[in-house]
Amino acid sequence: MAKPLEGVRVLDLSHVIAGPLTSFYLAQLGAEVIKVEPPLAGEVLRSMKNGADTDTPTGFAALNAGKQSLALDIRTPQGAELLRTLAASADVFIENFRPGVVARYGLDYASIKAVRPDIVYCSISGFGQQGDWSGRGAYDHVVQALTGMMMMSGEGDDAPPLKVGFPVIDVAVGMLGALSIVASLHRRSRDGTGQYIDASMVQASLMLMYTNACAFLTDGAPTRRVGNRGYTGSPAADTYPCADGWLAVAANTPAQFRKLAAILGIEELCGDARALDLAAFNAPNGFVVPNDRDYVAQRLRQAFAARGAARLEELLSHAGVPAARVRKLEEFLQEADATGCVNLPDYRFRQGDAEVRTRGIGFNVDQDGGPSRAGAPALGQDTRAVLAETGLDDEALAELERAGVIRTCDEAPTPLAP
Repeated sequence: MAKPLEGVRVLDLSHVIAGPLTSFYLAQLGAEVIKVEPPLAGEVLRSMKNGADTDTPTGFAALNAGKQSLALDIRTPQGAELLRTLAASADVFIENFRPGVVARYGLDYASIKAVRPDIVYCSISGFGQQGDWSGRGAYDHVVQALTGMMMMSGEGDDAPPLKVGFPVIDVAVGMLGALSIVASLHRRSRDGTGQYIDASMVQASLMLMYTNACAFLTDGAPTRRVGNRGYTGSPAADTYPCADGWLAVAANTPAQFRKLAAILGIEELCGDARALDLAAFNAPNGFVVPNDRDYVAQRLRQAFAARGAARLEELLSHAGVPAARVRKLEEFLQEADATGCVNLPDYRFRQGDAEVRTRGIGFNVDQDGGPSRAGAPALGQDTRAVLAETGLDDEALAELERAGVIRTCDEAPTPLAP
C-alpha cells in the first residue's frame, strides 16, 4: 500500500530536534528525505552516544529513521553548487540556521526558487525571519522563559519559574513545520505554486498557549499559575496525594462532582452552600463553582489522603470521572506493553543488528502503507548515490572527498549497544 507522500523529495539541512522532527514526519509518511550534514562529524545529535560506539545513537536514530545521509560541506562553493543542483529535483527544502546564514552560501529561498520555482521552502528559527531579535540564538528552555511558559508552570506567583520537563517547543515546531509543508504541497498540487514558510519557536510556544494568549489579547485576562490544577477551575480538577501515590482528577461538571463525592463519601458537599454555588451546581449546564475554594479543597484532600490512588483510579474511571494515578513515563510504557490498556502503534526501526522502538508518530491512519522499517543512516551513507544523480563519476567524487567537500560511507550504521 502506497504511503501518502511517496514521490515527494525533501532536502533537509536542519539539525537537533525541531527541523529533523519536521522531516521525520515527512519521511514516515513516505517522502524521500535527504539529510544534508557536515562531512567532518555530521549533525550534533550524532555525538550524544552515551558511551555507545556508533554514530547513530538512539536520540539521533529515533528522529532520523528512514532518511538518507548526504555528507556535504555547504560552506564551500562546490558544496553549495552541488546542493543547488540537487534542489532542481526537490519538492521541499528545510533549514534551521539563524536567519541570513544560508544566504551566504546561495541557499536561501530566492536562490533555491531560481532553480526550482515551485519549491516549498521551510525556514525554522527561534524568533522568526524578521524583527530585531531574529538573529538571536534560541534553545527550548530559553524560549519557554521568554514567552511566559515557565511562569505558567508551578504553584503561586512567588515560586521560581518552572520549565516543562522535555523540549516541548522543539517538538511543537516540528509538528507545525510538517503540517505547514503538507498543506503547501497540497496547494501546489492544486494550483502549481510554491511556498515560503517561516516557522519559529516563538510562534510554536504561543500556539501551545493559544487559549491563554487569546484571552489576554482579547480580554486583557492575565495568566495564572495553577500548578497541577485543571484548566476549568473546578475545585475537583486537581492532583491529590493519596495513601499510595498521587491521583489526577477532572470532576469538572456537577454530574462528575456528584459521582466523585459519592465514591469519596462526602456527598454532603453537593448541597452545602458554604462549599458550592448551588445555583450553578444545579443548573442544566456548566462547571462546578466554589463559594469557599479552600474549604472544598481541604475536604477533598482529606478524603483522597485516606484512600489508595490505584483503586480510586479504577472506581472513578468506571463511574465516568476522568482520573489517573500519576505515573512516570517508563511506568506507563511498561503498563501499555503488559496490559494493552491503550492501543498504540509499535514502530521498530532497524539499526544495524538492533532496533529502535517507538510508539509511532502520534496518530493512526488505516491506509498509510504501514511503518517504515529503515533506520537512521550512517554519516555519508548515501553521499555517493545522491551525488551520482548530478553526473559526478567516481573520480570526481574522490577528488571532492579529498578536498573535504563531501564524505562517503559505503557501510551500514554501526549497531546500537544492546
